[in-house]
Amino acid sequence: MVIRRRLEHTIEEALKHSPSVALVGPRQVGKTTIALNISDATPSIYLDLESRIGLEKVRDIHAFHNDNRTKLIILDEVQRLPEVFTQLRGIIDQERRKGNKAGLFLFLGSASIELLKQSGESLAGRIAYKELHPIDLLEYAAESIESMNILWTRGGFPESLLAASDRESLNWRRDFLRTYLERDIPQLGPRIPAETLERFWTMLAHNQGSVLNAAHLARNLEVSGVTVGRYLDLMVDLLLVRRLKPWTFNIGKRLVRSPKIYIRDSGITHALLNIGSYTELLGQPVVGGSWEGFVIENIMSVTPVHVQPFYYGTPAGAEIDLILEFSPTEKWAIEIKRNSIPAVSKGFYIACEDIQPQRRYVVYSGKDRFPLAQGVTAIPLFELMQEILRHH
Repeated sequence: MVIRRRLEHTIEEALKHSPSVALVGPRQVGKTTIALNISDATPSIYLDLESRIGLEKVRDIHAFHNDNRTKLIILDEVQRLPEVFTQLRGIIDQERRKGNKAGLFLFLGSASIELLKQSGESLAGRIAYKELHPIDLLEYAAESIESMNILWTRGGFPESLLAASDRESLNWRRDFLRTYLERDIPQLGPRIPAETLERFWTMLAHNQGSVLNAAHLARNLEVSGVTVGRYLDLMVDLLLVRRLKPWTFNIGKRLVRSPKIYIRDSGITHALLNIGSYTELLGQPVVGGSWEGFVIENIMSVTPVHVQPFYYGTPAGAEIDLILEFSPTEKWAIEIKRNSIPAVSKGFYIACEDIQPQRRYVVYSGKDRFPLAQGVTAIPLFELMQEILRHH
């Protein structure tokens, strides 16, 4: 089964209008496949900067570009050579003066857009950034409940999702975790013992969707709160963990002000907890947090980059699982329920009175859309994703 990624067309269009495009996403999510598909349709040259020969070829990027100036130059794992961005500014400006204003470079990176932007500040106005999420519900299954549950259980990394069996899928994810812990993270970040980081990652999985309690994590790991913050920053930068900020705008109430933490891929959450099948998942305490994280990541995969996500909570129990702020005057409030018959909590209604969202949704695991009380709409996940795509 071949799954055509929605972002591929977006990248092709961006290359028609921008001299360079950076495609970011965690390892093994499909960035290279997209780049190679694009290279099949246009003259290009691909270099993997994790290989010694790839690095050596671009040490003198001016000479390399002169030898390949009629081609799209694709540089994979570009975060390994951040200094290349400074040199590329002059090349891009030189090509622009010759009338070559688009489609010069495609960068692939396994670090966050924010991290790459820091490296590529010199390319401001010359680069477009795009993030590739794991395969989402619209790309894989849309309205099929059975397929949605497979995606939820296995996660959206292509090799895991499309494995021949649940056992093969879980084995792939275990190998993925081991590779990150033993090879990838030591290359990209500070020296952290793999065993310590695995314990930290597993703790986050057990607490999927919980408000961050850094002191509790620090005690269990026998490290400082500052060290926990450093571990978390690293996992966020590697696009493995989402730090969902609280809505803290002044509305005259006490609010929860710590972020909520989610491991971004549900399959990785389950692998860390040794959950191998949908049936096993249903009996686990993490099932509610796992579903919430799965829904949020699918929603974010179709949400425009300018839209700000938040959650809302008060000590008194008013709560909204996800707020999408499209603009200062447009907010959507989204409650997430795993059951097939959605029941809206009193806390959600109170929270909506507090922030006055323009749309109010409850995402649940069924297939039908229908109205509930006080302007709330019960909606399947796939339909809400389609609504967001239509909206922008």
